[in-house]
Amino acid sequence: MAEITTNGQRDDSCVAATEDRLLDGRLILRQPARGHRAGTDAVLLAAAVADRRETFIIDVGAGVGTAGLAVTLRQPESELVLIDNDPTIAVFARHNLAANGLAERGRVVVADVMDKVACRLSGLAPGTASLVLTNPPFFAPHNVRRPADPGRAGARVLGPSVDGEGGVSLIAWLRASLAMLEPGGRFAIIHRPDALAQLLAGFEGRLGSVRVMPVYPRERADAIRIIVVGVKGSRAPLVMRPGLVLHEADGRFTATVDAIHRGAALLDV
Repeated sequence: MAEITTNGQRDDSCVAATEDRLLDGRLILRQPARGHRAGTDAVLLAAAVADRRETFIIDVGAGVGTAGLAVTLRQPESELVLIDNDPTIAVFARHNLAANGLAERGRVVVADVMDKVACRLSGLAPGTASLVLTNPPFFAPHNVRRPADPGRAGARVLGPSVDGEGGVSLIAWLRASLAMLEPGGRFAIIHRPDALAQLLAGFEGRLGSVRVMPVYPRERADAIRIIVVGVKGSRAPLVMRPGLVLHEADGRFTATVDAIHRGAALLDV
């Protein structure tokens, strides 16, 4: 991994970065060398979206764009929007669009997904996306100490609400994301298992055909993630899918997870 610097927009400083390759080299990612970095969560989220013809993909809270880029590379006719509220991270996302040959089919929007006015001014009309995927911050501000690193904090902790009163709830994040989805469009999210009740509350009356896949670090361990997909407007019931085990007893990825990291397999969620 070659270390480089990218002119950021936070304090006009330079951000130390690495240029990495995922999916057996097919996905090029420039990302900060320190703080939050793309990993298995984003790869699994992208793999949870079974291939079908998508026209308009939105990655909410996209960071450097890992999940949205990975899906769009499999969708030669789709357009992609990467939304993130961090202007420094947006510099990386724009670079990654170009590095992966997607500059003509994608763009980066620097906006708070909760800010309806900002999203509309950025050309994001409600009800237009055929696929919305998101790997949101896992923690509310009152539940965890905010990391000192701004990038890591933004990736881990939900920020303040648009009106400045308190923090954004996961339910509000979900509803803002689902508002961008067209009827019959698909939604995918990866989160912690203890968020399931909030996820279902946020889906109420909006998303059906919900399918939940637990993710286990190893056999006979408690789940550490859930991957959840659904269809806007569907009335089909919730289905609990067989779980995914990440690691063998010796710490290696299981054969399935190794194939997913290489881009040779998708998840059957």
